[in-house]
Amino acid sequence: MNSTEIPRLTVRSPADLIAAVPYLLGFHPTDSVVVVALSASRVVFVARGDLPGETEHDEAAGHIAAVTAQQSADSATVIGYGPAARVTPALDAVRGALTEAGLAVLDALRVTDGRWWSYLCTEPECCPPEGTAYDPQGSAVPAAAVFAGQVALPDRAALAAQLAPIGGAAARHAAKRAEQRLTGLLATAPPADLLGARALRAAGVSAYRAARRRHDRGAQLTDDEIAWLCLLLTHLPVRDHAWERTDGRDEDVAFWTELLRRVEPDLIAAPGALLAFAAWRAGQGALAAVALERVLAEHPEYSLALLIDDLLRRGVPPSRLDGWPADGPVVTPRRERRKSRPRRR
Repeated sequence: MNSTEIPRLTVRSPADLIAAVPYLLGFHPTDSVVVVALSASRVVFVARGDLPGETEHDEAAGHIAAVTAQQSADSATVIGYGPAARVTPALDAVRGALTEAGLAVLDALRVTDGRWWSYLCTEPECCPPEGTAYDPQGSAVPAAAVFAGQVALPDRAALAAQLAPIGGAAARHAAKRAEQRLTGLLATAPPADLLGARALRAAGVSAYRAARRRHDRGAQLTDDEIAWLCLLLTHLPVRDHAWERTDGRDEDVAFWTELLRRVEPDLIAAPGALLAFAAWRAGQGALAAVALERVLAEHPEYSLALLIDDLLRRGVPPSRLDGWPADGPVVTPRRERRKSRPRRR
């Protein structure tokens, strides 16, 4: 779960808000609970979670309400996507938890099969019992969002597909060549260089700088460049050098996305975690979450991925850590058993 830089979209009705949500999230939600939090009349935070199971409503609602309350919000609208039997108990739990957390619930909406219902409006003139049909394209919101550069993918799976591996046999062969090159580097390190640490860092800094220069100029990185850099990134001083130079720029997101997609699974931990950090800094919480899922599936104990996962789950705004990690120490969170909780987006 994570806050984001919210695009400025004018919302005048429930239909406008429903049309805006996919652009606030980056994809069209299904089987989801979405909380849109406001300070005065400005959206300051958007959170999405899967519809919880029958025994998980209270825990999921309490978590999403606690995180929302930390975002300097004073009110919220809750939207459930899916059949009434699953949406209603989830919305009831979230509404109650938000109220207990001190937030005013402006509305609670259910969206099912092209119609929406309000749980708070009882006027049949505006909220008929059969629901209100809506056409997102009938709202001015999608056009304004696209004009502002916002994208709404068909679903979360489409977002995950953007990070799917594409390396294949070429990546495997490049990884083997990188290992042989690393063996040679360590073999030629001087005796005073304990375990070749200085040689590793120097090679890593050089590889990172060269790859960034070429990538940022629009050049296609070779499989060997990617494998060599990702292997050196397993050395923490090299990883931290790259981390201190990663922010939320488009170039950062693009660079680490390419490395994550094209490198062997054994080497995705650093580039995937750095992509998650860049996406979080850019306000792309959904992209950060998908990157972390890939990393933690292969490397469940990787500390940087766990750190960023903790930031997302606690809804820490990127602005709260401006200049970090370059301006401060890296703090690894206390290791906890990871639970299935609502994430930002």
